[in-house]
Amino acid sequence: MGLLFLGWTIFRIDFNSHQSASDSLYFILLGLIIFLISYLPRIYAIKNQNRIIRMEMRQRYFQLTGKAFYEKENKLSPSQIIALRFAGDDELLALIDKTIQENTTPKEIKKSVSNWQADHHRV
Repeated sequence: MGLLFLGWTIFRIDFNSHQSASDSLYFILLGLIIFLISYLPRIYAIKNQNRIIRMEMRQRYFQLTGKAFYEKENKLSPSQIIALRFAGDDELLALIDKTIQENTTPKEIKKSVSNWQADHHRV
């Protein structure tokens, strides 16, 4: 809805007079605000889920090794950590080491997972 309103205001821009130009700019600002307000909850949900994924990976790594994940976590990008979470426990440690050594892309990580752990609750 916000994107539709923004598009409508851009389509109706009128700079023929000072009054119509200022009205057009106000409507564009209002359209941007409405669009951002409708978009922000999704951004917050995704950021929150990414934090939860990091916590989940820290817990899994600790359960498998008895060591903290922070040292390895600092060598991985957030997208790599998210891709690694799909690996089963039996292959996770090897994939973490391979990812750090070869700087594997998230797409390559997902292709190399043989024991896929699906996530059906992602936003």
